[in-house]
Amino acid sequence: MALDLETLRKEVESFLDESNTPVFHGYHRMLDALNQVSWDVEGHPDFREFLNAGRKAGAKIIVFFHRAFSLDQIDEALDELEDSTLTREEKRNFETRLRQLQAYEGFTCSLELSYTVDGQVYLYELYTDWYQAMSDILAELDSLLDVEDESDDTLGGYFSKN
Repeated sequence: MALDLETLRKEVESFLDESNTPVFHGYHRMLDALNQVSWDVEGHPDFREFLNAGRKAGAKIIVFFHRAFSLDQIDEALDELEDSTLTREEKRNFETRLRQLQAYEGFTCSLELSYTVDGQVYLYELYTDWYQAMSDILAELDSLLDVEDESDDTLGGYFSKN
């Protein structure tokens, strides 16, 4: 995916405005994952095709969400990394990979269009490659830190650490 989805975001907004499509500027629909069907963006990348399918199916409103990349997630991960007991080499590896992503601050990293028809959420979702890479790094780090937390459980998990 392109370095930045900003051009596409502007194109989507323009198309929605010109077509007089009702738009609700909402949040990521992750909470609706059970009743969600994702559009095949690789096989059918044109968002107009997705919106036309929604219109034909009777969608009354389009939920539009986009995210500009913020350093908050990286800063939080770096703080967790500093407090971890990972080896110096492991810390340095994660730190280097995370710091490389700081260059993308302010870039549009994800874009989502969705609508609901008959209780089913239909979703068109794009992420940049670098944002997906960051998500993968954070998941890898979380799994290592979770294993680290489990090994600290000296009482076999029967008592609260509070």
